[in-house]
Amino acid sequence: MKTNNIKSSLSIYLRLLGYVKPYVSPFSISILGFGIYASGQPMLAAVLKYFVDGLSDPQKATISGLPLLNGMQMMHAVPLMVILIAAWQGIGSYLGNYYLAKVSCGVVHDLRVSLFRNLLTLPDAYYDRNNSGHLISRITFNVTMVTRAATEAIKIVIREGLTVIALLVYLLWTNWRLTLTMIAVLPFIIIIAGNASRKFRKQAKRIQVAMGDVTHVASEAIQGHRVVRSFGGGVYEEQRFVAASENNMAKLVKMVKTATTATALLQLLVYSAMGGLFFLVLWLRGEASPGDLIAYITAAGLLPKPTKQLSEVSATIQSGVAAAESIFSQLDEPPEIDQGTQERERVTGRVVVRDLTFSYPGTDKLVLDGLNFTIEPGQMVALVGRSGSGKSTLANLIPRFYHHTQGKILIDGMDVEQYTLRNLRRHVAVVNQQITLFNDTVANNIAYGDLAGAARTEIERVAAAAFAREFIECLPLGFDTLVGENGVLLSGGQRQRLAIARALLKNAPILILDEATSALDTESEQHIQAALDHVIQGRTTLVIAHRLSTIEKADVIMVMDQGKIVERGTHTELIALNGHYARLHAIQFREPTEGL
Repeated sequence: MKTNNIKSSLSIYLRLLGYVKPYVSPFSISILGFGIYASGQPMLAAVLKYFVDGLSDPQKATISGLPLLNGMQMMHAVPLMVILIAAWQGIGSYLGNYYLAKVSCGVVHDLRVSLFRNLLTLPDAYYDRNNSGHLISRITFNVTMVTRAATEAIKIVIREGLTVIALLVYLLWTNWRLTLTMIAVLPFIIIIAGNASRKFRKQAKRIQVAMGDVTHVASEAIQGHRVVRSFGGGVYEEQRFVAASENNMAKLVKMVKTATTATALLQLLVYSAMGGLFFLVLWLRGEASPGDLIAYITAAGLLPKPTKQLSEVSATIQSGVAAAESIFSQLDEPPEIDQGTQERERVTGRVVVRDLTFSYPGTDKLVLDGLNFTIEPGQMVALVGRSGSGKSTLANLIPRFYHHTQGKILIDGMDVEQYTLRNLRRHVAVVNQQITLFNDTVANNIAYGDLAGAARTEIERVAAAAFAREFIECLPLGFDTLVGENGVLLSGGQRQRLAIARALLKNAPILILDEATSALDTESEQHIQAALDHVIQGRTTLVIAHRLSTIEKADVIMVMDQGKIVERGTHTELIALNGHYARLHAIQFREPTEGL
């Protein structure tokens, strides 16, 4: 088990290293800088040898054996050496910190962009399995953990690691017997650090999940603030948030406890070794001068600080590894399946469904069961039925938001699976009941994505066709007015009319309206219906509606129940049939406020 964890950590480190490749030059400069900084530590200890040895007669004592300073009086040479070493370390510190920051910021940016780009390609089923709070937390909190591991942690590992190596080399060169005695505690340090690292990794994963819960609860409360206030849910949401935050806090405190315990033990070991060293120095002084002994003890005394920092950095590194593991798990998710190879410049919009059966991934329940129908170009076909009968699922299968495995959906005689995704979706415009608008101008929300280059006259034309121009011109800046997050500054009916205008601007041969008129008042709905009368000419239109008044003019009405088409015909034919549709119609017009 331990071996697997080590291999897992190593593989994650190596994968992270792949993101460093574009920054090899600045990374190399940063290592060189930290090497320069680390080399200054034993230099400072060595200066003390000259200082102590020169105390007997500083005016007569001179430097020997050092280039450039050979023969200089000790009282002038020692201060000069201290200044030169400080300048040397300053140069190293600048090179190390600045260029490592460039590398780490670049890596974090690349990771964040890769993560967001990956989110844009993941299938709908992935979003069904993962709540938005955890996905956002991954981009923000998890990437921040990687940032810390890629900046502070790596800086400490390189700088303090090189400092320890430089000091040990100096100590071994000065007196290897004493040094070997001192580092006898090294195996114990490795054992303690290894055990702590494994605990840090587990705890870091739990912290990330807990932080995702905090983000999720906060996100839900913010997005649903009106429901929270309307139904007096403030206390309940506060309790949820406090519970999630306390859970996160408890896990953070537990990680700090592990880190501080490990640091205290390591510090005790290092200082115990130092105590033994002092005893041996006093006992085995031999021929060494006071300067030699002071220099040696000073160098040894410089070891605990970098050793302590190295022991403390393990928590940050393991948090970064756990965060990177979470990020890579998402990056490894397969994107939307796009095995289609065919592209067509324009389709007529003939849709044929044959023996279509569908279940959502991970369930055995049939949502659609053996559907068969044909929609000719220019036809307006309506789907009606109770909630859960499969109407919206059918609408989602046409643009391949989900993939069918049984039966066929043909557009102009070719299965939708044979089209490339981008080409297929160019031919289909969808307006859902849940409208998505962006915190941008009205014009940019209509001319969104591939439509961004549309002329203003075209934008105004489709806005008028969707009965949106009247309210748009009443806005402070007209088409240049910002609509707020998800169109919060607009009414539900206004948002839906903008979405319809966006679909009209796309001018796709297939138009799907999934409850697209549900939030419109009666007058607006009448205008939309009038607009649709000429919009549907030469265009296949599939309308899903609970409000039966919106689809009475449909060429064909198909009634769905439990995933099957149980009736089909015109409004007049279905009323005369006195079956499912007639009952739905009677219930709706007898109790117009009751949803179906």
